[in-house]
Amino acid sequence: MFKYPFSPNAGSNPGPSVTAAPPIAAQKPYAVVCRHGERSDPYYWLRDDERKNDAVLAYLAAENAYQAQQFADIKKLENQLFDEITARLKQDDASVPYRRNGYWYYTRFSAGKEYPIHARRRGTLDAPEQILLDANELAQGHEFYQIATLSISPDANWLAFCEDTVGRRQYRLRFKNLTTGAIQRDCINDVEADIVWANDNQRVLYIEKDPETLLGLTVKQHVLGQDLSLDTIIFQQTDTSFYTGVSKSKDERFIFLTMENTLSSEWRYADAGDSQFNFKVFQTGERDHEYQIEALHDQFIIRTNWQAKNFRLMTVRAGLESDRNQWHDLVAHRHDIFIEDFEVFNTFLALSVRSGGLKKISVKPLNVPPINAQSLKNAAEFFIASDEAAYSMSLSTNPEMNTEVLRYSYSSLTTPTTIYDYSLQSGKKKLLKRDPVIGNFDPADYRTEFLFAPARDAQLIPVSIVYHKDFVRDASAPMLQYAYGSYGLSMDPIFSSARLSLLDRGFVFAIAHVRGGQEMGREWYDQGRLLNKKNTFTDFIDVTRYLVANRYAAKTLVFAMGGSAGGLLMGVIANTSPQDYCGIVAQVPFVDVLTTMLDESIPLTTNEYDEWGNPADRKYYDYLLSYSPYDNVRAQQYPAILVTTGLWDSQVQYYEPAKWVAKLRATKTDQNLLILHTDMEAGHGGKSGRFQRYRIIAKEYAFMLGLLGALTDHATSPDDVRLPKRLANAPSTARS
Repeated sequence: MFKYPFSPNAGSNPGPSVTAAPPIAAQKPYAVVCRHGERSDPYYWLRDDERKNDAVLAYLAAENAYQAQQFADIKKLENQLFDEITARLKQDDASVPYRRNGYWYYTRFSAGKEYPIHARRRGTLDAPEQILLDANELAQGHEFYQIATLSISPDANWLAFCEDTVGRRQYRLRFKNLTTGAIQRDCINDVEADIVWANDNQRVLYIEKDPETLLGLTVKQHVLGQDLSLDTIIFQQTDTSFYTGVSKSKDERFIFLTMENTLSSEWRYADAGDSQFNFKVFQTGERDHEYQIEALHDQFIIRTNWQAKNFRLMTVRAGLESDRNQWHDLVAHRHDIFIEDFEVFNTFLALSVRSGGLKKISVKPLNVPPINAQSLKNAAEFFIASDEAAYSMSLSTNPEMNTEVLRYSYSSLTTPTTIYDYSLQSGKKKLLKRDPVIGNFDPADYRTEFLFAPARDAQLIPVSIVYHKDFVRDASAPMLQYAYGSYGLSMDPIFSSARLSLLDRGFVFAIAHVRGGQEMGREWYDQGRLLNKKNTFTDFIDVTRYLVANRYAAKTLVFAMGGSAGGLLMGVIANTSPQDYCGIVAQVPFVDVLTTMLDESIPLTTNEYDEWGNPADRKYYDYLLSYSPYDNVRAQQYPAILVTTGLWDSQVQYYEPAKWVAKLRATKTDQNLLILHTDMEAGHGGKSGRFQRYRIIAKEYAFMLGLLGALTDHATSPDDVRLPKRLANAPSTARS
């Protein structure tokens, strides 16, 4: 059933004739109506907001049964891949401890356990361990379990935490007395993951979600020990185009209330010890002005795009912030550097920036307070260096301000995530931990490149590439190309131990840093959204063709992968450029974009008009309709496609991929495999367990290797799954 004959000279859509009949969804007339006309959607009936409709659940079950049937011949390979990937994980791993208010906090795993143990030690790392939460115990009885947030009270005696037992990100807020070890019986349901303690150690601010749209609209206050019905409203959001959040300044003096959407933001602040929480507007929100703030001494530090497209850092004395004439440059705007985030310390600032397509860290020394304009100009900014071509640096956990040491993480396509402490005094870095990869992994066995591929409009698209050292650029290798390209989110070239299972089998892996992300600055994002969205899709295709033309991959052996909004990208290239790909993996794909953006009851819709466009406006309606994957399925040959989703997904509802697959089955003209896999106990992020989350990766890899004929004529016995030499320039990393 899943035996794919492999040949470098095969046609553009290699694959079997599907012998078992796939599920066929019934077509039921339904009109999607809006002011610009009416569209027929015969599979709209697959939408069930309650997840209880027998016909819908039966269809999803039939699709899952069909997937299992079609994967039967490669199930052994799928299991081998899962064992191979998880064997690389250190069973009893632990995070690097960080110090906060006299305690050392860390997370560790016990051998064979799926979930983390959160713990701390008082004073020194030699002190007795206090377990804050053991997620393995809390997860008992749940198919899905995730702790999203832990927040310690200022006196370190209470823990507030948010947990999700479904996967829909409708969190439950709970409290634990760290003195007695007792978890309170009362809990607060349907909240966001944001939690902030007041400085009195009794009051907690949280955000209640709207039950229909799942938007966090109501900021409430809960007092420990008080009946939940007495919780009071601190702030009510009325504009559903904004996300609402609560946070605390690093020095714990202020509580911040934030309202942000795609193009604008507004912050408010209140004294964390104020019994009334009298929030003051920092700067009134206005369209096209985004900013964020942090407190430092008697100043506020502001990251702002006011007259600075790529953002700059400014400073203003507390109390004068409403007058932008009082704002002064701290780190000036630069056209070639995008400021993404920052961290404050008493004597320096650390900036997370993007330059030349890569994520880097720069450091801005500060003279001791009081900060003044002259001292800011005289302090030289510098970058932390790297020796690799493609890499990513990120600010790590830095809770203390009175230090001259910066903690950061480093990763590349060949280097596992590594935690360093960088000393500003000595200019030297100290390695604290490199994520272990169990087995005979050696970074020297792999090579990485960072290059630029020309797009059809002459823009140069950054591309990060990794392959085994024995790879030969002779146009014979299989390649997996990945991208996202939306919301200004950048896909960084970071390490994946799971990916070794492809690299060791001769795959090239490439990340196309397409427009719609912010790898090349804010303009890169603007060129990939709204009426420029199609640049995202054509960039991906142009990168594929460039890499094939330059012999990184065989033309007939290119796979594409993307998730969520990246799944939208997969849907578009399947419609517009099916001849360029032999297989596509669409993870939780956002493929019914027009219908979703017309429906304000669907989570996230109203927040995203500045990303996709509001289809109430005819120009956006027409543009969305012109590329929406579901609306543009056509009678043509498609590559083999694996589609994944979660029944409880709150970001991209399960029925989008389900409808897309149903329409593809009824419309496409080929016999290539089309698979829908629905995880009935998970949401947008898939399974929650440390090991179990790799089940879906093993399935995706088995799908691709199956397409390449990894089992055809190369197994000497049912228990011997070996790799064809034509697919492997290096030995397998299987060690179990």
